Amino acid sequence: MALADFIPSEGQRRIADAITAAERHTTGEICVHVTPRCRGDVMKRAIKTFDRLHLYTTKRRNAVLIYVAYEDRKFAILGDTGINDAVPRGFWDGEVEELAQYLKVGRPVDGLCAIIARMGERLSQYFPGERNDENELSNEVTFDDGNDDD
Repeated sequence: MALADFIPSEGQRRIADAITAAERHTTGEICVHVTPRCRGDVMKRAIKTFDRLHLYTTKRRNAVLIYVAYEDRKFAILGDTGINDAVPRGFWDGEVEELAQYLKVGRPVDGLCAIIARMGERLSQYFPGERNDENELSNEVTFDDGNDDD
């Protein structure tokens, strides 16, 4: 399945818009990365992707990555150290469960948009929005071909 079949361009726009809306309430930065395959452990791959995309460069270290390997039906949600130091263990469990349900029924865009909105609300409790907050990371969906071996 091609990326455009999993998340068509209109869906990518909806996700970017959802990120923009969610980030109005928080200084946190939400990123979505999509790939067809994930060899091995999905969390290890998400960590490598987080590093490769330089998501650790936010000044508050409060970026979060939603990593989806659609052909392998794997995904992970990974927060940077600023988030992990501030929130309780298992903070993203509800979002993981909700996204799993959406993916199971073939509604990835709806699922991603729903959890992004919820993430913005939840992050605002720990990282409230600021009047002149800079958008430090792109809101566009990133993707790769899933063939990187690192």
